Amino acid sequence: MPPAAVQGMCRIPGGRFRMGSTRFYPEEAPVRVVEVAAFWMDPVPVTNAAFARFVADTGYVTVAETAPRVEDIPGLDPALAVAGSAVFDNTLPGLQDGQPDTWWTYRPGAFWRQPLGPGSDLRGLDDHPVVHLAHADALAYAQWAGKQLPTEAEWEFAARGGLDGADYAWGDDLAPGGAMLANYWQGFFPFRNEGLDGWQRTSPVRHFPPNAYGLYDMIGNVWEWTADAWSLPGRPEAVSCCSSGVAQAPAALRQQVIKGGSHLCAENYCRRYRPAARHPQPVDTGTSHIGMRCVLRSPA
Repeated sequence: MPPAAVQGMCRIPGGRFRMGSTRFYPEEAPVRVVEVAAFWMDPVPVTNAAFARFVADTGYVTVAETAPRVEDIPGLDPALAVAGSAVFDNTLPGLQDGQPDTWWTYRPGAFWRQPLGPGSDLRGLDDHPVVHLAHADALAYAQWAGKQLPTEAEWEFAARGGLDGADYAWGDDLAPGGAMLANYWQGFFPFRNEGLDGWQRTSPVRHFPPNAYGLYDMIGNVWEWTADAWSLPGRPEAVSCCSSGVAQAPAALRQQVIKGGSHLCAENYCRRYRPAARHPQPVDTGTSHIGMRCVLRSPA
C-alpha cells in the first residue's frame, strides 16, 4: 500500500483489551478479553466536505435519495414511500418521554445534503460529520477511499485510547471538573437541551479534544457504522431507543452494530456516549445522527 493511502490517518497499535461493560446496558456484557491487530484509523468522522468529494467523483446516490418500495417494507404507509430520511424534532405534537416515534419524523427530501429536509443545506457545515447514511452508503464511501469500515472490536479499542476498562474515552467521569469533552445532550431528553457543550445538533469534527490515539469524536456527535452484524447470543434483541420509529425495515432485515452514541445521548436516556456502548441499526435506515469513519488494515 503506498504511503499516500494512510496520509492523515492515526496508527492504532492493536493489542489485548477488556471489551464491553457490565455497568450500563445488558447488550454490552459480558466483559471479555479481545485482541485486535494494529491498523490505521481516520482521526475524524467523514465530513460533509469529504462526502461531497466522493459524490462529485462518482455520482453516487444515497439510500435516502431513493424512494423505498412498499413491497419491501411490510406495513409501510404508501404515503411514506418517498425518498427521505428520519430527522430528530422535539417540537412534534404529542412529544412523550420514552416513545421515540414522538420525537422522530420521516421527512421527505431529507438526505445528507439537506440534513433537516427541504430548505436546509450545508452552509457552515463542511467540517461537520455527514449524516443520513445507510450502511450501503458507508460501504460505498469506504470502497471509494480505498479503506474499510472498522469492526466493533477495532472501533472500541481505538475509542478507549489505551484506557482499558474506563467508562469514557478520557476516564471514568463524564464531565471532569465540569469540562464538556464531547457533543452529547445536556438536560432532560428529549424536552430540553441546555447546550452546555455549545451545540444543539452536530459539531465540527475537531471541536473537542482528541483521545490518546489522536482520534476525535469517538463518543458523541454522531453514531458510526461498523463492519459487524448485530448479535446477542442467547438473549433477545435490544429495543432501539435511538431509532426513528418510522419507516422501519422489516424485522428479518439484518442489522449492523453502530458505535459511539451521538449528540442525542443524555444522562437520563440512552447513555451510549461510551466506548463500550453498542446499538443495532437496520442496514437501510439512516438518520440525522448516524455517520461513519474508515480504517485501513495493511502492513505498517
